[in-house]
Amino acid sequence: MTKLEKFLRSRLAAAIIAVLIGFAVSAVILLLAGFNPISAFAALFKGAFGKPKYIANVIIKATPILLTGVSVAFAFKTGLFNIGAEGQYILGSTLAAIVGHKLNLPMPLQVPIVLASGIFGGALLGAFVGWLKAHFGIHEVITSIMCNWIAFYLCNFVVMSDAFHKPNSTSALPVSKSSYTMILGNWKKTAEGKEFLAGNPFLRDVLLKTDLNYGFIIAILIAVLISFVLTRTKLGYELRAVGFNRDAARFSGISVERNIVLSMLIAGAISGLAGALTITGIAPHTITLLAAMESYGFNGMSVAFIAACSPIGCIPASILFAALIYGGMSVQQTMGAPSDIINIMIGTIVFCTALPGIAPLLADMVAKKRKQDENMRVSKDGTPLSGKEA
Repeated sequence: MTKLEKFLRSRLAAAIIAVLIGFAVSAVILLLAGFNPISAFAALFKGAFGKPKYIANVIIKATPILLTGVSVAFAFKTGLFNIGAEGQYILGSTLAAIVGHKLNLPMPLQVPIVLASGIFGGALLGAFVGWLKAHFGIHEVITSIMCNWIAFYLCNFVVMSDAFHKPNSTSALPVSKSSYTMILGNWKKTAEGKEFLAGNPFLRDVLLKTDLNYGFIIAILIAVLISFVLTRTKLGYELRAVGFNRDAARFSGISVERNIVLSMLIAGAISGLAGALTITGIAPHTITLLAAMESYGFNGMSVAFIAACSPIGCIPASILFAALIYGGMSVQQTMGAPSDIINIMIGTIVFCTALPGIAPLLADMVAKKRKQDENMRVSKDGTPLSGKEA
């Protein structure tokens, strides 16, 4: 087997092929609509990576998508489909907003407590779904979808309640400033901070014009931690064993019910952390009245599938996803092309990722071509030549 064949049978090849097909389909649609696809893709990448602040905004947008992607990937690795990452994200952000507004402790205490409240909210919702699955056999997809709407309307209830509603607005009261997790925090906007950043155009563009925060660093650490837990710990072995074969896991003494609940609890906690980091790291640092789902959880599902449910693979997949979403706005502003073309591209990528046979099919074609070439290289007496002799 050649290196090319080995590569085509890898997960990385499947993801790359899916992305290329997504761009190809989008190019055809742009041509049919009367737009130059090369110019459109140039505007896309320029809008995502053309300036330091654009890159910072892509990272900011990638943070919650990465965490919800890891949440979905973790649950999938343990045999569960966490379609409720959206609701867990919303409940996590709601509880973080409540606790962050009510408390005003010093930052070293305030930030961990606010983040913990978001983790608790997501974990609570995830554990509830896991409990229903473990003890009553109710499929997690059904209960997760219902819990998404429970979290949705609970968020709107909190926003409009007398205790948290901000007058003359559609948002709740913001969290205290000691809850913020932006890099250099509030100091960067002081006279001393602006003077310090004045001598460095790159940092000034990134830190003063965006809400770049520590969230992405935390998200990467979570992705690495979850990968380690799944592959290097007893807990991860038990969780994967339950997902692979529950009867065999039960026979070997593993508590199936406990691990189902624990798996959904951990997955929910990760999505809840995503919501909390959005509140602490991005203005307006509060929750707003929702007219529709925010789609962070659903985008996380797409990221997880593009990454073949690898927690580490979710890191580059989330950056790609965020770049497409953020840079896609430039396609509409620069060329007048509809931003829906980005959604078509993303949908095509996810669709192709869900077809695992594409890359192996190409590998089989390469192998067949190689064998045909070898059969044609024969010696004069009819004996096939080896690769070196040929």
